[in-house]
Amino acid sequence: MKKIIFSIICSLVFSALCFSQVKKPTTTSKPSIKPILPVNILKSAKDSASYAMGVFIVSVYNQQGITDINSTLVAKAINDIQTKKPRLLDDTQANTAVMNYLSAIQIEKSKPTIAAGEKFLSENKKRAEVHTTSTGLQYEIITQGTGPTPVIGDSVVCNYKGNLVNGEEFDNSYSRGEPVTFSITRVIAGWTEALLMMPTGSKWKVYVPYKLGYGASDYYTIPGGSMLIFEMELLGVKEK
Repeated sequence: MKKIIFSIICSLVFSALCFSQVKKPTTTSKPSIKPILPVNILKSAKDSASYAMGVFIVSVYNQQGITDINSTLVAKAINDIQTKKPRLLDDTQANTAVMNYLSAIQIEKSKPTIAAGEKFLSENKKRAEVHTTSTGLQYEIITQGTGPTPVIGDSVVCNYKGNLVNGEEFDNSYSRGEPVTFSITRVIAGWTEALLMMPTGSKWKVYVPYKLGYGASDYYTIPGGSMLIFEMELLGVKEK
């Protein structure tokens, strides 16, 4: 009997001690929250280099206008190559896929510039002095020369200045103080077409649609999709 009573007393004392250790929450106290520190996952030179490769890949394509990349498929491609699994695209297909995607992005970006050029050309061709070719190239004759007309394979000597639709000048050989010499086939398509019609001594004003110029992509200071306006003066022809 005494053992039973002693056991009960011990149980009550233990319960009381346990209860006394529990702090009742108050309305003024707030639980302390420890800040979660970032864990450095770059634990080796290989880790750092691997992460850097990812940075370079994304940065390169960001510069090309690709900002929406499916990182899951990028990781899959890397894993497929490393583990020698069958690839979803071969080199040619991969190159085509990237170029097509870049082209679509660039065309979307260049739509306002393309539209401005097309609007200009549509109005410009209504002028009586403007001639329009089957390719869409437009030109007007300021001075008609009497010298030989270049042919494919020739090099030509020209002075010129080029402007955008908004009047901004992007190139000018006159301001450099000397003409330029180049092969007739190593320039934009609009220039080649115009020069093949120009007798030496001619000075024309040429309106080049973006497809006969630098296309939908940016070219140095020339925005993608720009229609270009040139004053071209053919000074001489150097036969092949």
